[in-house]
Amino acid sequence: MRFYRVRVVRTMPHPERGFTQGLIVSGDTVWESSGQYGISVLRRYPLGATEATASAPLRAELFAEGICQVAGDIWQLTWRERVALRWDAATLELVEEAWFNREGWGICAVPGDGAAPVREVVTSDGSSELVRRDPVTLEPRAIVRVRCAGRRVRWLNDLAWSDGLVWANVLGTTIIAGVDLDSGEVTDVVDARAAGEWHTHPQLVMNGIAPFGQQGEFLLTGKGWRSMRHVRFVPSRDRRHVERMLAGPDF
Repeated sequence: MRFYRVRVVRTMPHPERGFTQGLIVSGDTVWESSGQYGISVLRRYPLGATEATASAPLRAELFAEGICQVAGDIWQLTWRERVALRWDAATLELVEEAWFNREGWGICAVPGDGAAPVREVVTSDGSSELVRRDPVTLEPRAIVRVRCAGRRVRWLNDLAWSDGLVWANVLGTTIIAGVDLDSGEVTDVVDARAAGEWHTHPQLVMNGIAPFGQQGEFLLTGKGWRSMRHVRFVPSRDRRHVERMLAGPDF
């Protein structure tokens, strides 16, 4: 098992201090899913901007959750409503509403080959299970039970795919877990305390992780955070990361 901490490379604005539920970065463009009933929205903005340049509000009865990009579309999950929304990534026009068979928390796209740029998507629901799904229909294909040293890793939230692993922030902790999708084993554990704003309010938890920059670098933010942080994972010897991850939320 590999252990890391984060080093902040630079700090950027977090437009409108969204209640972040999902984050995608492509080039210099950011898509962000911001939650809460009555004010949930999908936003798009240039990296470093102080305001969103485009936004698409959700119906008041929907609570926005994780997002991922499949070809020219954005899949956006909702929390308890069992509805997934497919948006045009360029126009933020709603293309489709699809039934979803679990609570929606996080989602990420797993790249394929040239014929199928996205092989599948992976979703979380706050449990210790990840679900592998068809990227077009979101129909479930397989369940991955996530374990670390034989113990379940619960509270898996926002997801990102990078360097052959699914990276999941563990809700209510400072920990990001790198999961081998084939075995379900946690192979990498990252303590992201150095990037956080958790000291300002217990609800301002980390929730937004997207690969960005070079290998081992990510963009991180959280619910209501003032900033977004470009961070680099650097090796650590602190095995207490595992204890914090398995302990779960601290709120």
